[in-house]
Amino acid sequence: MISSFFLPGPLMAVYYATKAYVLSFTEALENELKDTNITISALCPGPTKTGFSDRANLSSSKLFESGALHVEDVAKVGYEQFMRGKTIIILGAKVATMLPRFSPRKLITKVVRSMQEVK
Repeated sequence: MISSFFLPGPLMAVYYATKAYVLSFTEALENELKDTNITISALCPGPTKTGFSDRANLSSSKLFESGALHVEDVAKVGYEQFMRGKTIIILGAKVATMLPRFSPRKLITKVVRSMQEVK
């Protein structure tokens, strides 16, 4: 599974970039608020079965056919991890979050595009 928080997103560039912004913003706020009683978390699931995937025409993409999370499971795990004070909550294949660090950016972009293209 691919998490759009950590990768470039051809065919959905603004969506992916916005999620990367949210992740960076969350990490910065967490640092700024470290001496307060405020907890902040970014929930970073892989593909999740919601109405969004249908509206975005992604349900028949390789991305969703490779396995999508159930929204109830995402919410439950996200809440549990938030209550434990975890800042970055990753659900799905965590290895995908490491790919950009060790792979050429052009290769990652090609792979993400191929996963998002509708058959």
